[in-house]
This record gives sequence, structure tokens and C-alpha cells, in this order.
Amino acid sequence: MDAAFWHSKWEQRHIAFHEGEVNSMLARHLGRLRLSEGARLFLPLCGKTRDIAWLLDQGHPVVGVELSEMAVKELFEELDVVPQVSEHAGMRVYQADGLDIFVGDLFDLTAEMLGTVDAIYDRAALVALPPPMRARYVPQVVSISGGVPVLLITFEYDQQLLDGPPFSVEEAEVRALYGDSHEVTSLQIEDIEGGFKGKVAAINRAWLMTPA
Repeated sequence: MDAAFWHSKWEQRHIAFHEGEVNSMLARHLGRLRLSEGARLFLPLCGKTRDIAWLLDQGHPVVGVELSEMAVKELFEELDVVPQVSEHAGMRVYQADGLDIFVGDLFDLTAEMLGTVDAIYDRAALVALPPPMRARYVPQVVSISGGVPVLLITFEYDQQLLDGPPFSVEEAEVRALYGDSHEVTSLQIEDIEGGFKGKVAAINRAWLMTPA
């Protein structure tokens, strides 16, 4: 999986992964992050998720990174906000009040570029990556964020019956990926009505990672 794969998804409008409303698990469990007023959240591989508008409405500034510039442009259009666009360390940055979105590869993002964040919300990043990339992804986001708390949403289903993405990420892998740096807590398990993509039985799970 490379950048061209995701650019093609957006260009061909194969974006079933994009939810039209705020994620119910985010709305239910945001408080478990114990954020202070005005705490800034980092959303890796954010797309144009409606979760951003919801977080902004809760008073939380957001910083994200996204490969597809098309998705970023659509995000600001749907927010009805005209961004300032600049270049920073080889990445294009779309900015508005309380919102900073980097266009480019997550692995090119540095702690200095990201700035201070108080938590990570990951609904569509870890599950979008195949196993070898997941093993690189977690150390990267932990490193550049300074090891802050994480609210993670995953899927679990029989990967032999259906290809990702989104991929199935089992409990053992979540604990292995985050266990060295965070205390890992399962918050909620929910059956996906009708199965994953209507084809295979699956669950949706919310996780809380608290810095160890």
C-alpha cells in the first residue's frame, strides 16, 4: 500500500470509510481522555472526518495529517471555512482558527512540525495500514506526540474472509503495539450490524491508551 492507493480511493470516490456523522464511540468516550479545556488533539490520516467539526464544537483545537489534498480541501469546504495555505518543511499546511492539517506522509511529520498535542484520536489510521506499517506507525505517532493518551477505534473480523483496508486489528496486536509505552484498556465492544461491509461478522472496539 502506497500513497497512490489512497489518492486513487479519493479520486474514484471509494470512500465508504468516511462517516457522515460524528463517531458514536468518540462522542461516548472522549471524556475518558480527561482533557482540559482547549486541549489540542492529533488526528492521524484524518481525511475529511466529521469528527473534526464535532471536536472543534467541543472547544478542542485539532491538528491532522492526510495524504490526500482533495480530502483536505473538501474538509474545509464542508466546514465552510477558507483556510490559509502555506508550505512548511516540504509539506503543505491548511490552517484556520483552531485547525491545522498537514498534507503529506505521516512518517515525514516531526514533533516540531506537529507542535504540542494533548491526546491522539485514531479512528481510521491504524486500521488503514497493513501489519508491517502498523509496526512503524505506532512508534512514530507516540514519538512525535510525546507519548500522550490515545483514544483508538479498531475493527475485528476474520481477515481470511475479507481483505482490508480497513484491516482487522486484534486485541493481542493492540496490546503488543502500545503495551511498552501505555496502559491499554478496552472501553467498548460493539457488534457491527449486518457484518463488516455486509459480508463478514465483525466487531467495533474502542480503546484507551494511558501513558505508562
